[in-house]
Order: sequence, then structure tokens, then C-alpha cells
Amino acid sequence: MPARRSSRPAIPVGVVFSQTGPYAMMGREMLCGAMLAIEEIAQDPAFDFRFVPVVRDPGGRVSAYHDACDALIRHEGVDHVIGCYTSASRKEVLPLFERTERLLWHPARYEGFECSDQIIYVGASPNHNVVPLARYMIESLADEVFCVGSNYVWTWETNRVMREIVGAAGGRILAERLLDLGGTGVAHMVDEIMARRPPVVFNTLVGESSYRFVQALHAALARAGAAIPMLSCSLCEPELRRIGPEASVGCITSSAYFESLDRPENHAFVARWKARFGAGSSPSVDGQATYVAAMLLARAVRRAGTTEAAAVRQAAAGHVFEAPQGPVWIDPSNNHCFATPRLARSMPGNSFEIFWEAPAPMAPDPYLSTLNLAGLAGRRPPREEMTMPRPRHLRVVK
Repeated sequence: MPARRSSRPAIPVGVVFSQTGPYAMMGREMLCGAMLAIEEIAQDPAFDFRFVPVVRDPGGRVSAYHDACDALIRHEGVDHVIGCYTSASRKEVLPLFERTERLLWHPARYEGFECSDQIIYVGASPNHNVVPLARYMIESLADEVFCVGSNYVWTWETNRVMREIVGAAGGRILAERLLDLGGTGVAHMVDEIMARRPPVVFNTLVGESSYRFVQALHAALARAGAAIPMLSCSLCEPELRRIGPEASVGCITSSAYFESLDRPENHAFVARWKARFGAGSSPSVDGQATYVAAMLLARAVRRAGTTEAAAVRQAAAGHVFEAPQGPVWIDPSNNHCFATPRLARSMPGNSFEIFWEAPAPMAPDPYLSTLNLAGLAGRRPPREEMTMPRPRHLRVVK
């Protein structure tokens, strides 16, 4: 088998994730997902080529993503890059990929309101993450929410969608408090929450910022003998371990994947992950999505018979991959993936218990063009009785 693998044509693939810096843990998780898939592709006789990963670590610096991808394209002959955790890094490299006509395979769930011919959006779209979370909050918890987040486009756009949905239900955003990406000075946020006691907190902080906030808020609530539900679109199993066994319990997360998902493909995937990275490891939604991105890329290259971006993009569209998270396929109209939304509550033991999932994969709707807000009205006075008019449709902010 080793001789056979070495005789296969080698295709260089860029792998660009921050293994150091403020969100290093998630970057390492995504690198693990890419490497597991690349190793499996090399061992699979169904592929007559092998991927050679060319790994770069931008260290969480936005400008370094551009430099890394530019060097991969110019000097390493890379046509495809699997990478970028944050939306800030994706937007930094987007013009480069459009100018050079290469493809970026972006695994992370994101805020939407973007569509490029040179990006394959593998992660969840806003109709897969923030929309079901907001509906659950309104129907089961409250229609008023205190938002905390990192000061960049993921938080800006996700909070905007939350604001539109909550407003349509007659509720309101009580506050939006932002922290520099990577910042850990969360005391003022916690103090204000304890003073105001909102019914719900929505957390879009990233990396160490989020871990410090969750820990600090839990400690403050414990001292006061109080409880406030916390919602997230990104919290995952490895982060629960990083936060700690007490502070991490009880968070409600919207995601397309959880390690606890009861599906044969997932059971096999989790077993392979633990065999490769250690029995104490847990695949995250982003690690799993990176694995899926590499698998989708390999299948598209095989169908296209070339690595040329336009041909691979065309070959990738519409072909179903039975991923650990469920069936995944790319919508050719917008380069985003069909996915199955799920809601879960974090439990002891760094795990999630899924309590809701969509009955089938949902079409990606990155611009929320099909979102119907009318059905949310009724918890507060009718719209015509409000002092401020509500927009009928979400606007696009560039």
C-alpha cells in the first residue's frame, strides 16, 4: 500500500489555520480535521491521486492570512486552499482568490450575506444557525436578549439578524457589548449583566474572549445564586473542556454537528478521530466541517479530472456526501452547502444533548431571502402600535 500511494500524482493543497494566537485551539481542531481527511484520501483506492498538505499558521493575525494564501498560490502551485476560521480572515483573502481564480474551501459556520464564485462555503449559513436559535429563544425563553460579542463582522451581522427576528416578535435587544478580537477584559460585560439581569445572554465572542466571559459570568451568577440562559452559535465540545466542568454546563448551542449525533457515519468518524488524535479528544463542528471540506474537494477533483478551479466548482455542485453530520451537498446557485440545523444543551462531561433538529437538510439561504418574519408576531403589541416601524425585509450591509 505505501508504494501504491507514493506512485499516485501529488496535488498540493493549502491548509491555512491559526495554530497560535487568540483562537488557536479551534485552528488546531480544524487542522486535525483536514489532516484526517487527507490521510484517508491517500489510503482510499477510489482516488487515483493524493493530496499533499501545505500548512500555514497565520497566528490569528488577519493580514497574515493574505500573505499565507498569496505565497501558497504564487510559490507552491496551489489551486485550492482549505482554511480560515474567522470571517475577518475569509474577507481578507476573498479578493486574492477572485483575482487569481483559485478556490477557498471555507469550513466554518458564518454570518452569511456573501457569495463568491471562488469560495465554497461548507459551514452553516445563517438560516442554519442563528435563525433556529432565535426562534427557540422567542418561543421558549424570552423575547429580550443581552448580546456580547467580538468586534468584527461575525458578531455585527449575526446580531443584526437576531435584532430583526426579535423585533419582528415584538421583543428587543437590551444591549450589544463588544470586545476586540482576542481581548479578555470581560469584567465590564459581566458587571452590567449582573446589574441588569437580562432573561437571556447571546454570546458571539470568539476563542479566549468567550472562554473568559463564560467563566466569569458563571462565577458571578454562582455568587449571586442566580441563573441566566446563555445562547451560542459556535460553542463546541473542545471549548467546553477549556471552559471547565461547571461553567460550561447548560449553554444552548445551534450547530449542524455535535459529537453525540446518533448516526452510523458519525460513530465511525468519532472512532477514527479518537484513534488518530487520542481517546480524550473530541471532534468539534469546525473540525468535522474541515474534514467534510477536504472530502468534498477530493470527490470534485476526481469527477473533474483536473484541479482547475472552475471545473472543480462545477463538478462539486449537487453531489451528496454522507458526512458525519448528515447528507451534505453544494447548492450550485450560491456555493453554500445544504445542512441539517440542530439545537443542543451542554452537559457534564464536555458533551451536548441534542433536543431539536430539522427533519431534513435545509437549503442554504445566505441572504435570508426566504425568511418569513410574519409568523413571529404576537408576543408584544401589534406592529402598528409600536413607536418605531419595523423593516419588512432584512437589508444587506456591505
